[in-house]
Amino acid sequence: MQCIQDISEDVWQDCISILLQTGMCCDAAIITNSPPWLLASYSEGNLLQLTQEEIQILLAREEREKLFLQGVTLAGIKCLLIRDNLYAEGNNTMDLRTKGQSRSSRAVTVVQIESVWLVVIGQKGTEGGPLNLKAFEMAGYVREAIQQQLAHF
Repeated sequence: MQCIQDISEDVWQDCISILLQTGMCCDAAIITNSPPWLLASYSEGNLLQLTQEEIQILLAREEREKLFLQGVTLAGIKCLLIRDNLYAEGNNTMDLRTKGQSRSSRAVTVVQIESVWLVVIGQKGTEGGPLNLKAFEMAGYVREAIQQQLAHF
């Protein structure tokens, strides 16, 4: 998608707000692999602090096996990589789990949507499967919002 810069920041923020209203997520962000890197995030969440370096490592297409060995860091939070199908045709998702005691760890899902990625952290007790499904559903909404915005240009 060559016109990602033409999408209003309000569209991204609306997507984040709708996702958080489900009660399944405690934090969410929409990122891209080029500046401005972080397109939108929950203003009270940790993902607001995602760094350019963290995003580049997360979205790199090469040497993805390193992520299984070294883990992933998101906004300073260490995560274990559970499943990486981010660049698998038709799936485009990644499942992670924040490191910590089992009771305090949280499921994390990353979904590719065109040339942006949705990063979602589940509420305490939310399992990875339902979180992945909710993020995948939200990806459909984001695709539709992108198409509607670009239709105006």
